[in-house]
Amino acid sequence: MVGNRSSEFHPEVRRVRREGSYIYEEFMPTGGTDVKVYTVGPEYAHAEARKSPVVDGVVMRNPNGKEVRYPVLLTPAEKEMARDVCIAFSQAVCGFDLLRSQGRSYVCDVNGWSFVKNSYKYYDDSACVLRKMLLDAKAPHLSSAIPPTLPWKVNELVQPSEPLTRQGSGINGTFEGSEELRCVIAVIRHGDRTPKQKVKLKVTEEKLLNLMLKYNGGRPRSETKLKSAVQLQDLLDATRMLVPRTRPDRESDSEAEDVEHAEKLHQVKAVLEEGGHFSGIYRKVQLKPLKWIKMTNDNGEVEEQPVEALMVLKYGGVLTHAGRKQAEELGRYFRNKMYPGEGTGLLRLHSTYRHDLKIYSSDEGRVQMSAAAFAKGLLDLEGQLTPILVSLVSKDYSMLDGLENASSEMKEAKAWLNEIITSNANTVDSNGSPEFPWMVDGAGLPPNASELLANLVKLTKKVTEQVRLLAQDENEKLTERSLYDVIPPYDQATVLGKTNIDVDRIAAGLPCGSEGFLLMYARWKKLETDLYNERKERFDITQIPDVYDSCKYDLLHNAHLNLEGLDELFKVAQMLADGVIPNEYGINPKQKLKIGSKIARRLLGKLLIDLRNTREEAITVAELKNNHDHSLSINIEKEDAEAKSKLFHKNDEMDQDDDDDKETKYRLDPKYANVKTPERHVRTRLYFTSESHIHSLMNVLRYCNMEESLQEEESLVCRNALERLVKTKELDYMSHIVLRMFENTEVPLEDPKRYRVELTYSRGADLSPLEKKGSAATSLHQEHTLPIMGPERLQEIGSYLTLETMEKMIRPFAMPAEDFPPATPAGFSGYFSKSVLDRLVNLWPFHRQSSSLGK
Repeated sequence: MVGNRSSEFHPEVRRVRREGSYIYEEFMPTGGTDVKVYTVGPEYAHAEARKSPVVDGVVMRNPNGKEVRYPVLLTPAEKEMARDVCIAFSQAVCGFDLLRSQGRSYVCDVNGWSFVKNSYKYYDDSACVLRKMLLDAKAPHLSSAIPPTLPWKVNELVQPSEPLTRQGSGINGTFEGSEELRCVIAVIRHGDRTPKQKVKLKVTEEKLLNLMLKYNGGRPRSETKLKSAVQLQDLLDATRMLVPRTRPDRESDSEAEDVEHAEKLHQVKAVLEEGGHFSGIYRKVQLKPLKWIKMTNDNGEVEEQPVEALMVLKYGGVLTHAGRKQAEELGRYFRNKMYPGEGTGLLRLHSTYRHDLKIYSSDEGRVQMSAAAFAKGLLDLEGQLTPILVSLVSKDYSMLDGLENASSEMKEAKAWLNEIITSNANTVDSNGSPEFPWMVDGAGLPPNASELLANLVKLTKKVTEQVRLLAQDENEKLTERSLYDVIPPYDQATVLGKTNIDVDRIAAGLPCGSEGFLLMYARWKKLETDLYNERKERFDITQIPDVYDSCKYDLLHNAHLNLEGLDELFKVAQMLADGVIPNEYGINPKQKLKIGSKIARRLLGKLLIDLRNTREEAITVAELKNNHDHSLSINIEKEDAEAKSKLFHKNDEMDQDDDDDKETKYRLDPKYANVKTPERHVRTRLYFTSESHIHSLMNVLRYCNMEESLQEEESLVCRNALERLVKTKELDYMSHIVLRMFENTEVPLEDPKRYRVELTYSRGADLSPLEKKGSAATSLHQEHTLPIMGPERLQEIGSYLTLETMEKMIRPFAMPAEDFPPATPAGFSGYFSKSVLDRLVNLWPFHRQSSSLGK
């Protein structure tokens, strides 16, 4: 222990020692909190919770230098563990650590003669217990004659628990004073990232075809996905052997396709070499067989061999230093603003087991790291993001990734957009009226879209040519690199969300980040080629968002390169993107609703489960509060455990995530915790995803009343918000939708108005990088970071959306609870399951020579 730091994360230390004898223990996820238990004899145990230093290596201390701890209640099983420890180690006075993980509790690190650092209750209780133990052993005739309590405690009145904190919504105005926050659910887009890139090329080279067979089990018709560091290093070795030492000269080469193929191989090599490191969460390669021939092998058997395959390299989309900062800042905002009522806010709730937190992320690296950075700000953690990611963030691809369910409808919408934009039509057909602008087909498309599109192509060529000239010198340096260079070790922070701007690179006139001029040119050249096919004289309007994305990125991060015409290109691209992007998810409300419900169906189902579980738990807590005297702590513990057991049985039938039920059984000790609202228990669910799911969820919320069975109902979103949303063209980085559920404790349990849902949203970092004035401009130019817009209401001030209404409006579009996978069996299955090992392999750097460690 050095100061407040108990440990430090070293990403470069990753070799498993195999010489000598060592004991390796499985890592147990505890949600960032662990428990210290102190026994005084086999019948008494005092427990305190603290923030686990394993998350960021930092011990939380109060102003007096003492570690911050809060008393908690032990479950009956944990009390039995304390008794067993006391007897097994023959230690009447001892302490041990208790880890609560995966619904079970585990004892570790037993220490003899260990005391609580600062608790009057503990020392009063210990005095009584030790006195009785000594009298039983030496003077049993006096033991029964002396009162079990201390003399000065006999006439002391037990103070009743304080009532629930009075609080209202911090955004939608003040509601009735008896409202209590019960649940916070947020769906959040990832932070600022580098542009996403894709390279496609057909390969016939034997080295690449053999590599495909190596990693697909030798099956000639099966595709292969290369993602791990070892696989990508093999691909780089093969590519280096195939890339020409000097790039072919266009003028002297008669085969244009050969030139293009060589350039793409060169680009693949440059991408794999980018930054001097590998990370599968940011680079993925797919090899898909296209053609086969039948051959006779050495044994005389006829077998198939692939002779051509399609290689698809996806890269980019890396969370930038700005994205990490945005996520941390939003986490801090949530910590300070979303949880009113407690003097020390969310951290106190979390440390006292009154905060049930879960963070989910899609499979994309930028989304995972945004979730980890947000958690760092939310829980006031320190250090690097990798330990936070592994400890606190869960992946759920099926809920937060993918557009496959709505692919046909989205293709239909894009085809309509292409027809309108590429034609000479100056107006958009309307199925609505000016009174309701959100009802218009293709709302937001500029009337002169076809003219803007032609100008977009012209300006894109101008920028691409400038980047080409900048890339010439770098290309010459790349061709001089040794053919057999191996990717060297690297700084973990480089790939897992940078913390600072690349000042040295900027001062040297290089692009910000790890992207060199060659890859920057490849990015712009691909946009130029894909946007307009000169041979076929055909536009591709699906490239408009990508052109806008690249413009915005370079204006934000590469303004020092002074690319002429980039400002003008951005303005044109923005006008087109503002019309294209929202309409890709449906050209009118009915189609938006259909596409949105298909993409977000599983997420909507999970949100309903979260709200329903919160209501069930709140009902049980309210019944306990009404039927029991909290001053009778011994009887209450027993009855509380029984009631909770009943609650968790209900939850187990509804919740697709068994952990949701397990965590809620841990409660604060209300009698001695010195907390205003001991009965309060807040459920927080955070879902980090991409732009598609944010648009889809928003479209369902605002257009759900267009469902045939709900056409008599009012929209969940008020008219004022509908008008603002139709003008909100972009749900930018860190945009989010928040649902907060409040309980009115003065309303009868059976009254629908007992539970109210508040809906808010933020447009995220929706500010132009061309901003020249104010603090936002200063942050933009000095830190390359756009600020996140504040929350906006989706309901009128004073409106009252009941949970019952919310469920009624959303249920037709949500996956039913019974369709979710069954809960996993209780018990600890080990954190290093195959899926988690895969995550670690993809997140942490493994040198190719260490490949044997993964076997």
